[in-house]
Amino acid sequence: MKPARYICLLFCTLLLTILSSCKIGKKYTRPEMELPEQLDSTVAVADSFSIADMHWWEIYADTILQNLIRQTLENNKDFLAAAARVKEMAASRRIDVSKILPQISGTIYAEKDAENYGGNAYDNDPESGIKVLVSWEVDLWGNLRWGAEKGKDQLQESIENQRALQVSLVAQVAQSYFELVALDHELSIVKQTLNARKEGVRLAKLRFEGGLTSETSFQQAQVELARTATLIPNLERSIATKENEISLLTGSFPQYIERSTNYSADLLPQTLPMGLPSSLLERRPDVRAAEKALMAANADVGIALTNMFPRITLTAALGAESDEISNLLRSPTHLLRADLLTPLFSMGRNIIQHRAKKVAYERSVYLYEKQVLTAFKDVRDAIVTYNKSEEVFKAYQELEQAAFSNNKLANLQYINGYISYLDVLDAQRGYFDAQISLSNSILSKQLAFVQLYKALGGGWQ
Repeated sequence: MKPARYICLLFCTLLLTILSSCKIGKKYTRPEMELPEQLDSTVAVADSFSIADMHWWEIYADTILQNLIRQTLENNKDFLAAAARVKEMAASRRIDVSKILPQISGTIYAEKDAENYGGNAYDNDPESGIKVLVSWEVDLWGNLRWGAEKGKDQLQESIENQRALQVSLVAQVAQSYFELVALDHELSIVKQTLNARKEGVRLAKLRFEGGLTSETSFQQAQVELARTATLIPNLERSIATKENEISLLTGSFPQYIERSTNYSADLLPQTLPMGLPSSLLERRPDVRAAEKALMAANADVGIALTNMFPRITLTAALGAESDEISNLLRSPTHLLRADLLTPLFSMGRNIIQHRAKKVAYERSVYLYEKQVLTAFKDVRDAIVTYNKSEEVFKAYQELEQAAFSNNKLANLQYINGYISYLDVLDAQRGYFDAQISLSNSILSKQLAFVQLYKALGGGWQ
């Protein structure tokens, strides 16, 4: 039989062997967990649609914020590193898959071997050759296939981790942006209050010099002016720090961040469907990543199990070999070989490794279940926080309106001499505190919405 036919017969034998071989080990099944019937216990029927199904640019209508998020997803260094990790795992998976296929190598060589035993028996033995070597490990028990499956799971885990990072980055940019706009608004309130304090000092001075009030009222007005002025540098520092934070997120050097001057809670969606609990497991990339890690751990158990069984490697070589280069092409050679490698005695190492991988899989099950519980906790916390933030916002809205009316009335009564300046200061402090509280309640509502969208797994498609 010609050497080429030997090679063909070898490959046919290998193919039949692979097709008829079995894959030993337990197939992965998702751990069963009894999920709650709805995400929000205050809603009788859960909606199949969730705000997490919406794109982040549909959720955040501010075009300036949209541009910042786009810059972040294009230039953020952590996100780029996660993308590089995905590419690395994709290359590793291709290596694992290649182990299942035949390995082909070739060599061209020329050598000269000379001997001279006794000093007068010189023997010159030159040799040259060209060979193609095909080596294939027969995956009888599924060891290599388990390895390829592990590589696939690890690749998918890295993809889900990148998606989870995207969800986190979208939330971070939105939160920092809302905080920056809130700081601007608070600074505006302080500056308006500072102007009012200056006017108060002017009036108190006129009334003191005119003998209408004591010097105490004038001095108290100056104290309030100075106290208000101290708030401005701290706010300006916080604004600059927040700008630097957003610059880092967008992958830029510290710079001025453009932002909107419209500060209102009305920009948020009015209806917030949460979706079904079962869909949360599919929408949250961190939960999906935990499951992929669990699947990789299951594949590790399969690898450890099949390591206890014999491994067969088939080798075929075809080429030419001659002591003269001119005769090389007329001197064909071939080789067929089968090697059996089996663990004979290793002090129970393979058994212990299998047990260790089973325990590692059990640990991964607990970590996956914890991640699921954490996801539901995050959603429940976000729902409660958002609902309560709406109540707090409405309460502070009423307080601010009442404080505004009280402050206006107090100033009129003071001008007409019905109340003292200390009463005016109390009214002014109350109005200032109410303005700041209302501003903070708007920010709290915005941040609660950001966290709810993140908790539901929104921010990636």
